[in-house]
Amino acid sequence: MKKLIAIVLLFLFTFGAFAKRKSPKREMRAVWIATVDNIDWPSKSGLSVEEQKKELIAHLDQHKKNGMNTIIFQIRPATDAFYHSPYEPWSQWLTGEQGKAPSPVYDPFQFAIEECHKRAMELHAWMNPYRAVFLYKQTKTDANHITNKQPELFLVYGKHKYFNPGLPETRDYVSKIVGDVVRRYDIDAIHFDDYFYPYKIKDEVFPDSESFAIYGGEFYPNQIDDWRRENVNQVIKQINDTIKSIKPWMPFGISPFGVWRNKSVDKSGSGTQAGQTNYDDLYADVLLWLKEDWIDYVAPQIYWHIGKKVANYRVIAKWWNKNSYGKPCYIGQGAYRLNPKSSIKAWHNADEIIRQINLNRKLKNIDGSMFFSSKSFVENKLGINETLTSRVYDSPALNLQNTLYDGDIPKRPKLRLDGKMLKWTKIENAKYYVVYLKSGKTEKVFCTTSLSQVSLGRGQIVGEYHVCAVNRGHFLGEKSNVVLYN
Repeated sequence: MKKLIAIVLLFLFTFGAFAKRKSPKREMRAVWIATVDNIDWPSKSGLSVEEQKKELIAHLDQHKKNGMNTIIFQIRPATDAFYHSPYEPWSQWLTGEQGKAPSPVYDPFQFAIEECHKRAMELHAWMNPYRAVFLYKQTKTDANHITNKQPELFLVYGKHKYFNPGLPETRDYVSKIVGDVVRRYDIDAIHFDDYFYPYKIKDEVFPDSESFAIYGGEFYPNQIDDWRRENVNQVIKQINDTIKSIKPWMPFGISPFGVWRNKSVDKSGSGTQAGQTNYDDLYADVLLWLKEDWIDYVAPQIYWHIGKKVANYRVIAKWWNKNSYGKPCYIGQGAYRLNPKSSIKAWHNADEIIRQINLNRKLKNIDGSMFFSSKSFVENKLGINETLTSRVYDSPALNLQNTLYDGDIPKRPKLRLDGKMLKWTKIENAKYYVVYLKSGKTEKVFCTTSLSQVSLGRGQIVGEYHVCAVNRGHFLGEKSNVVLYN
């Protein structure tokens, strides 16, 4: 009897370990590429165009190798541009001088889009709504920067300048910038991060009392917090309306600070003790935006470890699992925290990231991960790349289906084997293709590609292959004929 129990336990352990490693067929796997202050790319300002392109390709190649399917690319870190903008100057973090174009002139944003799509990866355009000048005392702004042309729209708080969220002109201006990008670029989503009203600074009051007196309406004089939340509500709704008026299928996603509210101040909040929260300090009522369909996905930044006393990753992830209102929910995870010298033991190896991914996969309404930030993988902190691909990203995953998209389902490709090359007919409305491999009784995604062929190379698994064309909304067409490779 004891022997039988031991065998059963061994089977359960083996099956459980396999289940944890198994990659879902659809899962968000995204990485933020931060350009502000040269966090990720380019590694420093003033690099040659050739060096910039080489660095960005290295980032994308590493992420594709790691099994990622989405890049969150920061194109407007501080009311400046990493693209040809008719409204805002070239970023200082690109060329070393705000307003100075790269030479020879190229469009880094367009380049990033094309390179992502070549790799069958989505690109989400990451923009910051309110930050206007980063470290304003140290920054020389271009003469045509809007803070110089319309200084009445801006406030100084701490070390930075911000758009005044209480002004209607702010909402109109930011919506115009977003609309321009949506209209002119072949992106897959618009993405905002957690910077709405700035994080509070001790003993420093945000200087918006004058605009509150003018625009406070029914909120004046006693409900300034509610008025601030309403300001952010209005800009979120207006931006979503702008996006959908141009491209109705395009998602608008928000990556808020991890804690909406603490349960100590609101019974609907999470069992946390965060010092600042979305609702009370950043004036971001994310749950309202989800309820009202003003945003299409949410990616809370839970950059803490499992077991952290005041902000436990497990507690917060479970809370968002219950409060995503039917929208895709992707967890922002802090790969940048991996450090063998960290004061927190959990970050001494990459196991913490794996534990978090495994927890995400157990939660019904959590649909994947977004990692901050790109250079953590380029530097391969604590072997994170090998850890991911060997333990949780062992095969590629498709993005979730975009229910806003109603384009035609792609037709059936015709597949053939040419030596060690799988080749298939190009399909007109295919954004990319997914190749499946069936070996024995197991079928998995072999690769995703924008090409109409793929090399099987040496040492590939013998088995049956077929291919499906995939449209912009990640809906699969009918599978091709099956080809046996032996």
